[in-house]
Amino acid sequence: MARFDEVHKIVLDAQDDFDKFYSKNNQAAGTRVRSAMQAIKELAQAIRKEVQEAKNAESAKKKAEAGTTTTTKKAPVKKAADAKTDSKSKSKKK
Repeated sequence: MARFDEVHKIVLDAQDDFDKFYSKNNQAAGTRVRSAMQAIKELAQAIRKEVQEAKNAESAKKKAEAGTTTTTKKAPVKKAADAKTDSKSKSKKK
């Protein structure tokens, strides 16, 4: 929850600047809002990366316990001659 608290703190700290910019058109507050939003964006990206790494580590751990390996199947590649045959057969079916 520490990461959530970081995001929450940035949002709360920027609340007054949001009000000043949108209600009073204070340009300096707008700059601070943009700065806060950039900090949120960077923090959010770091959190996304941490979450993905944790998910991948958990998945790898489960697969290791099950004794499986991570392999991906590739779709079969059609040769040019096969593609021509397929397009001719499709046009005949219409």
